Amino acid sequence: MRPDNAKGDTTLRRDSTKLDTVTKKSISGTGLESEVTYSAEDSIISDRVNNIVKMYGRARVKYQDMELDADYIQYDQKNNTLFAKGLINPKTQRYTGRPLFKQGAEQPITTDSLFYNYKSKKGKSYGVYTEAEGGYLQAQQFKKNEWGEGNFAHGVYSTCNLPYPHNHFGINITRGIVTEKQIITGPSYLEIEGVPLPLGIPFGFFPKPNKRSGGLLFPTFGEDIRGFFMRDLGYYIGLNDYWDLATRGTLYSKGSYEISSAARYRKNYKYDGSVNLRFASTKTGVEGTEAFKHPNKDFNITWSHSQNPLANPGTTFSASVNAGTGSYFRNTGAAGSYNPEQLARNTLTSSISYGKVFADGLFNFTSSLRHNQDIERGTVSLQLPDFNLGMTTLNPFDSKNRAGEQKWYQRISLGYTMQGSNSINTTESELFKRETLSKFQNGIRHDIPISMSLNVAKFFQFNTSVNYSEKWYLQTIRQRLANVPNGFEKVTDTVQGFSRVYDYNINSGFSTKVYGKVNFKKGNLMALRHVMTPSVSANYQPDFGSNRFGYFRDLQNDTASTREGRDRNRYSIYSGSLYGAPSVGKVAGIGFSLDNNIEAKVRSTADSTKSSVIVPILQSLSFSGSYNFAAEHFKLSTIGFSGRTAFFKQKIALNFYGTLDPYQIDEKGDRIDKFTISNGSLARLTSFGMSTDFSLNSTAFKNRNENLNQIDAGKQNLTPQQQQELNAISRDPNAFVDFNIPWNITAAYSFNYSKSGRTSNVSNTLNFSGDFNVTPKWKVQYTSGYDFDRNDLSMTTFSIYRDLHCWDLSFRWSPIGTYKFYTVDLRVKASILQDLKLSKRRDFYNNF
Repeated sequence: MRPDNAKGDTTLRRDSTKLDTVTKKSISGTGLESEVTYSAEDSIISDRVNNIVKMYGRARVKYQDMELDADYIQYDQKNNTLFAKGLINPKTQRYTGRPLFKQGAEQPITTDSLFYNYKSKKGKSYGVYTEAEGGYLQAQQFKKNEWGEGNFAHGVYSTCNLPYPHNHFGINITRGIVTEKQIITGPSYLEIEGVPLPLGIPFGFFPKPNKRSGGLLFPTFGEDIRGFFMRDLGYYIGLNDYWDLATRGTLYSKGSYEISSAARYRKNYKYDGSVNLRFASTKTGVEGTEAFKHPNKDFNITWSHSQNPLANPGTTFSASVNAGTGSYFRNTGAAGSYNPEQLARNTLTSSISYGKVFADGLFNFTSSLRHNQDIERGTVSLQLPDFNLGMTTLNPFDSKNRAGEQKWYQRISLGYTMQGSNSINTTESELFKRETLSKFQNGIRHDIPISMSLNVAKFFQFNTSVNYSEKWYLQTIRQRLANVPNGFEKVTDTVQGFSRVYDYNINSGFSTKVYGKVNFKKGNLMALRHVMTPSVSANYQPDFGSNRFGYFRDLQNDTASTREGRDRNRYSIYSGSLYGAPSVGKVAGIGFSLDNNIEAKVRSTADSTKSSVIVPILQSLSFSGSYNFAAEHFKLSTIGFSGRTAFFKQKIALNFYGTLDPYQIDEKGDRIDKFTISNGSLARLTSFGMSTDFSLNSTAFKNRNENLNQIDAGKQNLTPQQQQELNAISRDPNAFVDFNIPWNITAAYSFNYSKSGRTSNVSNTLNFSGDFNVTPKWKVQYTSGYDFDRNDLSMTTFSIYRDLHCWDLSFRWSPIGTYKFYTVDLRVKASILQDLKLSKRRDFYNNF
């Protein structure tokens, strides 16, 4: 529908036909600072008498930093004014193509119609709509003057982005002024569900500083087993353009308290990260008891740091730290979040890593500080630090100017790797004691592999290698038998001092591929193909347990009379060291392995463009073992096997592995040097494992990854507290509610069997989760599993979500396990208003 009021004016000229895009520039001599550029997708009509241009269909006008888009724009070149509005679609009778106005870095504004003088930069709009700090501001009228100040009347601030908002929560503002640094409002009142509430203010003043500023962080109130609480009262400080800090505190009526300090930092195109320090003093028991008088002191430290790969090419640095007392999450209710996953946490891990590539890429150095903590056992493992220096494999006899194929000696390759570590395994209670420092184990290992690979007789691949390894230690041990009243007792002494140990081995072998194929003339099965990859190798390693190397010794005061007894009392002076000691016994034998792959070729019924498709039946099935001619006993090793396959168009993956022992056991379960085949069985199955997982809706995983990427991209614009909440969400598989996916089912199962002697052990676990839409706005999720050792369900959670457009309603319930709970949350979607929520919960900690 075209509002053409120039009917009968012969001075009008149509500049384009429908669907053409025409671009024009304003006439010169107007006194403007720059040209006005305009275009339209439908048509442009020029009135040369009145100097007016009318644009229809996706029209656009641009002047300096101002941009205006609408379905209809009238450009008055004489008065330097613009008028824009939408048009009514004759088919749908809907008002579409509303003006979209943008100037500089300001938020775009959508209006029903507007007038704008681009020379004086004054304007007036009707039916204004714009986003403001995660909410939406709408006003009936909006006027802007030449100083950039805006005046609006009859406005409403809401969490809903609809033209007619739901107003689950809204603030009605009668008058308002918006400037660069502040917002001033007249009388305003709160409205919920369209009902005005007697909560209002006669006027309001809201500063809009262009720099970070501090402010009070409002607390929440409630009650749990520690008493009435005032949680997360604090203060926020914007330290500078790169750092900010939020400090919070929580007080309980029974005397417990918590303190946290979270800092966030970021430098564009360089790095970003956050640090969070938390301390808690928790009183338990009844007042007056010893447990109440001595509260639990807990702390937790988290630090995350990431570096832009382009900030310093060749150098990397990252950190992910989560350390502290193991009882922190349990005693504090997961820092007041009552997150079931954190409450049931069994481990804490940390890693700080640094890497650098130097010497034109010849060497790669990596180093890391690592921490692993078992909360249930109270043990701590530290690596301070681990480092690795690797050299790119070289061909020392090859020539840079070589022409043609490599000669056999030019295929010789040389590598080098050095790794070192300084580690300790201790308990939480012993970690910070002075004597613990003497228990650190350290060492450095050097590996030099020399190898060569050749094609022999066209069908065989020949490989040979010499591997040299050397370890440096600062401690060794000595064992002795001490005379005690009841006999002799083994005593181990630690000897300080540098010690060097080395070992080497030589390997040579052949490998090839054997193809087999069977064709079928009838049915959908067209062919089966079997690919076998056999390999045979010869290997040699001297007996590093002999006395000439000095790596192994006999116990002092050894009274054993037989060789078997003396062998039992023989020990390595490097026992318990980081990289261990060389193996005992001479090796002169052969190794063998066989890998299998089976595929089927079937006729295609789903895709008309393909006559056949390849379906994997057995993606891999491998067997491996060795035979040592130099061994006195048990010359044949155990046979290891592993395999993998997939079913139902790769939706269900299956992996399995195990070990076969070719030797018999006696009545006591001890292994004896007799083959099981003499008793009619090929081998004994001593271990077997199997795992499988599947998802019946792969789109769910794709959408979840996209959501995680969006969260990572937007974290730099949030406060530290909001970042922590989003980090918790990203770890929760139930946190992403996608109503576009009607259903999803996932499951994982693992089975392990082992038999040592005549005693067998079986363990298996099952975990499953899924969701489904009851209606387009209602979704149900569930996560559970089965504990086969207890013959009971593991922790089970049910969740129900209701999409209220601009709000979310959720219900979570865990009826099974130690931490039973239920929660009901009604919250607004706008990120800036995340604290605007109504929650009801009952769990192990809360009773309100």
